[in-house]
Amino acid sequence: MTLLTDLKNYQPFNEQEAADVKEMIYRLETGEELFLRSNLAEHFTASAWVVNPARDKALMAYHRIYDSWAWLGGHADGDQDLLHVALKEVEEESGVKATPVTDQIYSIEILTVDGHEKKGKYVPSHLHLNVTYLLEADDSLPIRPKEDENKAVAWFGLDEALEKSTEPWFVDRIYSKLNAKLKDYPAR
Repeated sequence: MTLLTDLKNYQPFNEQEAADVKEMIYRLETGEELFLRSNLAEHFTASAWVVNPARDKALMAYHRIYDSWAWLGGHADGDQDLLHVALKEVEEESGVKATPVTDQIYSIEILTVDGHEKKGKYVPSHLHLNVTYLLEADDSLPIRPKEDENKAVAWFGLDEALEKSTEPWFVDRIYSKLNAKLKDYPAR
């Protein structure tokens, strides 16, 4: 299956997801290059909500750019298999080898990114066409930060994960939604 097919088959959780998935489908159908950062206006990213088998903890990283605890993920950088991107980014950013709870899309978001400096170069404001996957990992295994991207990595209780983030919009619109959707994925 292709990302376009996956998006067309996706059942939105709420009004935000319905609007965002419609826009992502439209953008993909235009043929615009959306899988490389060379598109300075918008490009695909993949994120992961990494939970433990009991589904009572989430893995988060303290990101340097955003100065906040946040989910894990990154840019597609040409890879159109966004589940692969999410798995790779989780391992790179935390040392954790996660597995998909499902290979289906877990959540959809179009995220605004303010202009910022990265590795000494200015990155203009742009959109992340973000696809989120639900991944699972053993919370007893060692974790480690990726020093050039995050200061720390830690497991938090689901409510605590919301409290740790200092980005209110993410807490209200994204992380709360990700936790609410967990009811459909029982603990193992």
